[in-house]
Amino acid sequence: MSSIDDLFIQLRGAGRKALMPFVTAGDPDVAFTAQLLGELARRGCHLCEVGIPYSDPVADGPVIQASYTRALDHHIQFRAILDMLGSVASQWTVPLVTMVSYAIVYRQGLEHYADLAQQQGVAGLIVPDLPIEESAALATVCQSRDLSLIQLVTPTTPRDRAIRIAEASTGFLYYVSVTGITGERTELPPELLDRVGWLREQTDLPICIGFGISQPEHVRQLAPVADGLIVGSALVRRIGMAGETTRDQVVREVGDYVSTLLAALAE
Repeated sequence: MSSIDDLFIQLRGAGRKALMPFVTAGDPDVAFTAQLLGELARRGCHLCEVGIPYSDPVADGPVIQASYTRALDHHIQFRAILDMLGSVASQWTVPLVTMVSYAIVYRQGLEHYADLAQQQGVAGLIVPDLPIEESAALATVCQSRDLSLIQLVTPTTPRDRAIRIAEASTGFLYYVSVTGITGERTELPPELLDRVGWLREQTDLPICIGFGISQPEHVRQLAPVADGLIVGSALVRRIGMAGETTRDQVVREVGDYVSTLLAALAE
């Protein structure tokens, strides 16, 4: 069992749901990312998703793409990211999950990537460009190291395929709330609750919903059917303003924003 499994067992036992913010590693540098992750943990976030910058991201909208570009322009190094995650993991108990392209994992080597991630306290991987039909090798590597391999289900995933994805996923199942790319939305699809409700009947795995979630009202709407909610673009947009004000102020404003979502989650 990974620390993600332990977390959701505890949350379910307490009748609570998880908030999972997404941040881009190295935007604008790893020291800032470490400071921000510490603030998110201090505010009460339950786990954090950390994007590994990549030149050709999958399904990411302009806000997150821009954050990847900023990090790459600053010549962020993969090992520096993992070292930073290790320092954060040693100070906080919040599970860390990397959102990473399979090209990066493959280039590092499946076992080498998993070993490095485990050594630095990473709890799980989300590999959005790895189809279920090709995931068995990485799943075996992750299982032997108690790393969760989190799979994605989208609104266009056929139901029989969604069941197979759920059976192959560990840690939690990532449900993509909208068709298209990441980004803040004012409204979420009206059929979302029914789709997640159906999926919940097919699996005991925790289900976390991401894409488009940005407002306390979204949290209130989705909390009854989700085990966790993932918030990305709304945070990354605020982080992108780090060049216009002090870093401490950006961290504080992001923390204040997250606190409003946590308050809605606790209602």
